[in-house]
Amino acid sequence: MTQAKAVFLDTATLDMGDLDLSTITTTPFDWRLHPTTAAEQTLERVRDATLVVSNKVVLDRPLLEQLPELKLICVSATGTNNVDLQAAAERGIAVTNVTGYGTATVAQHTFCLILALTTRLLEYQAAVRRGDWQRSDMFCLMDYPIREIAGKTLGIVGYGTLGKGVARIAEAFDMQVLLAQRPGGKPQAGRLPLNELLPQVDILTLHCPLTPETQNLIGATELALMRPDALLINTARGGIVDERALANALRKGALGGAGVDVLTREPPTNDQPLLQADIPNLIVTPHNAWASREARQRLLDGVAENIRDYLAGGSANRVESR
Repeated sequence: MTQAKAVFLDTATLDMGDLDLSTITTTPFDWRLHPTTAAEQTLERVRDATLVVSNKVVLDRPLLEQLPELKLICVSATGTNNVDLQAAAERGIAVTNVTGYGTATVAQHTFCLILALTTRLLEYQAAVRRGDWQRSDMFCLMDYPIREIAGKTLGIVGYGTLGKGVARIAEAFDMQVLLAQRPGGKPQAGRLPLNELLPQVDILTLHCPLTPETQNLIGATELALMRPDALLINTARGGIVDERALANALRKGALGGAGVDVLTREPPTNDQPLLQADIPNLIVTPHNAWASREARQRLLDGVAENIRDYLAGGSANRVESR
């Protein structure tokens, strides 16, 4: 019997040649694996597919309407904004995602950014390379003020698995943790509206999805509510922060610093507001907070588990249209 066709459109977004792909390829499909797929290649590659796996390749309504065989879309990520969920639901196409695979590595990266900013790590490294230490008239350099995070207040927006993981680390550093109300959601005990939380925090870290409710959640108005020495960390999604407003706040010294791992457009163009050379106290990393080998393998294994669950009649990690 001919096996149904399955297509993985962008394996290179997960696999650097160091993962065990058999976790998915041993599922009962005729697999076609593509390192990358351009928009103009998508239709031809998935035309007769029953299953499509995509990390970032867009699967929109016009495409889905041309795929009568498609039954299952597995997003090899947590965010599903590359799939038209309403169109998929109308056509009876199940959509799954994978959550929790990157908790350890993203929480680690979050604190990497926090610690680099509070210890002025990049400035001191640059100073040593310039020879400033070698020319010093005493045993150390103290040109850039260092802060402790013990006793400081960390505000968390998005208190799912990842937010909880960040909170546990914060408590180990003897920080106080405040939680924001879910954007657009009902009030919850123990959580503060964002406009009440922002003036109280020394560090704000974002771990919420990009939705209509969180688009530009942190803009000029919200940044103005924060303390002038506060830090903003975004390892969630580009678009949650108004990037031009953040650049302006940093230039004016209205914010103590920022660390971002995500931008609105990825890969970015050279005119991206947060990639300009004159912005102080800013660290930008290239959307790799999630990308440890361990996390990437967990993600791939999660996709395989979703496939096997679907074949067994289950609905694990099913994503519904809003």
